[in-house]
Amino acid sequence: MSGARRKEEPPPPHPQLHLVANGGGALRGSVWGKALRSDSAWEDKDEFLDVIYWFRQIIAVILGVIWGIVPLKGFLGIAIFCLINAGVLYLYFSSFQQIDEEEYGGTWELTKEGFMTSFALFLVVWIIFYTAIHYD
Repeated sequence: MSGARRKEEPPPPHPQLHLVANGGGALRGSVWGKALRSDSAWEDKDEFLDVIYWFRQIIAVILGVIWGIVPLKGFLGIAIFCLINAGVLYLYFSSFQQIDEEEYGGTWELTKEGFMTSFALFLVVWIIFYTAIHYD
C-alpha cells in the first residue's frame, strides 16, 4: 500500500461558523459579558449599538410596569420616562463604558439609538398594566 493516499483530516471549523451553528450562544454570552464590564473594548460598533438598543427595551418594560402600578398619568409620566431612559443610557456609555462618542456619530446619535422603539414599548406596557390594575 505504498501508493495509497492518506486520508486527510478536514480543517477545524472556523470559530464564527461554530457559533452560528450552535445558535450563537457563546457569542451572545460574550457580548453581554462585555456590556456588564466597565470600560470594555468594542471592536464591532454594531455590537455596542445592539447593547444600547436592548438596554433601552429592558428599561422601557421595567418603567412601563412601574408606571402602570404606581399609577402615573399623562405628560408627567412620559417626561419622566424620557429623562430616565436618556439619562441612564447616557451615563452607561459615557461614564461606565467610557467610549468615544464621536466614533458612533456623536452623543446625540447614541442617545437616540432605539429610543422610539423603547418609547412605543413603554407606552404599550404602561397602558396594559395601568388598565389591568386600575380598571374601574
